Amino acid sequence: MTRESWHTRLGFILAAVGSAVGLGNVWRFPWMTAENGGSAFLVVYLAIILLVGVPGLLAEFVIGRRSQRNPAGALFSLSSGSKSWGAVGLFAVVTAVVLLSFYSVVGGWILRYFVASFTGSYFGSPGAYFGTIDFGLPAVGFHAAFLALTALVVVGGVRDGIEKATKVMMPAIVVLLVALAGWAVTRPGAGAGLSFYLDFDAAYLQANFFDVLGAAAGQALFTLSLGAGTMITYASYLGDDRNLVTDGSAIAVLNTGVGVLAGLVVFPLLFVTFGELTGPAASGGGPGALFVSLAGAFSQVPFGQALAVLFFGVIVLASLSSSISMLEIPVAYLVDEHGVERRGATLALGSLVLVTGSANALRPSLFTFVSGTLVDLMLTAGLVGFLVFVGWVLGTDALEEYSTGAGPTVRSLGPAWLWSVRTILPLFLAGTLVVNLLALAGVSPMALVAALVG
Repeated sequence: MTRESWHTRLGFILAAVGSAVGLGNVWRFPWMTAENGGSAFLVVYLAIILLVGVPGLLAEFVIGRRSQRNPAGALFSLSSGSKSWGAVGLFAVVTAVVLLSFYSVVGGWILRYFVASFTGSYFGSPGAYFGTIDFGLPAVGFHAAFLALTALVVVGGVRDGIEKATKVMMPAIVVLLVALAGWAVTRPGAGAGLSFYLDFDAAYLQANFFDVLGAAAGQALFTLSLGAGTMITYASYLGDDRNLVTDGSAIAVLNTGVGVLAGLVVFPLLFVTFGELTGPAASGGGPGALFVSLAGAFSQVPFGQALAVLFFGVIVLASLSSSISMLEIPVAYLVDEHGVERRGATLALGSLVLVTGSANALRPSLFTFVSGTLVDLMLTAGLVGFLVFVGWVLGTDALEEYSTGAGPTVRSLGPAWLWSVRTILPLFLAGTLVVNLLALAGVSPMALVAALVG
């Protein structure tokens, strides 16, 4: 079976950015930012993107291009048939299924809000409306519809499905977000939202450092699609002529730029609606914060219904670009490792996620656990595994792959990159994993540190 490849470099970059730019930037990012100190969270998040995200992105690229396989097949083949490393790769495939199982539920919410925006049916009582559609059989139905749209793109393949779709989606997302941000920041009262979002709050960060660190690390990995093998899978369709560092940096910059841009839309609108209250927390916080808050904002501004259609239309595109990459990971696994035809693999995985996602759509407590704690833990653990593999199993082979297609300046940075992948980055991520596990156990990291020092 001939393996597919990207038709153009731009197609690969836009597909990778599309994987990263989605509900993580527009739905989860405002939620996490509001619950972790606003600007304090933003600063830590940006630092992790630069210092951890980009090197981690390159590590996944190296694995993918060198192996030309999905995560499970890649680690198995590059480790000379080690079943243990193959299991680490398979863990990433499972992570992708878990991700899509909650992501498609939120995608269903977005799809429903997009349809409802044409009539403005949620304008009268935004909170009550969300309460009628968030969980239960209606949520299952829209989750299934969103998943069907995702599967239609994936079944088309790499060039004719994913690449063609993201070449349209990504420019449309950026243009529409720029237009919405330009409008949002000029609204009366938007200054308070911009201050909350952009003015650095050192006092909050000092008092809540470990909580912010754990949340920011999880969010950074989520928005860059790291830890689940997405970038391994996408890089496996690359040729040797590509400069991995240049492509990886472009993807990280574009993803972060769209995320910050989304904040320039969301936070001014929230503060226009709710005054000095703290962003999405003003509407009660949690996964429904974005929907309730923005529905309230659109109901109070001129041309609100048209703006709602525009905004939720953008988010439908963004969410699809990410869900496509999540489904592609297990589909690639079945195609590569078991010789399953793409159409059959897509149907089988889509059916599986229909069941697992429906469980999330029916049980709010399960959804909250999966979309927050479980995803952060799995992504962090997955990336630690990939970094250790690149640094200590591939070693000099990883450096060779990193340098392939690169210029002299990029090649000169290779040893420093490999050293960080071997030492600093796994230790840092292991630390954040411990912080999140302590939080799950109900232990305050700050209190624990104080007790140890005292």
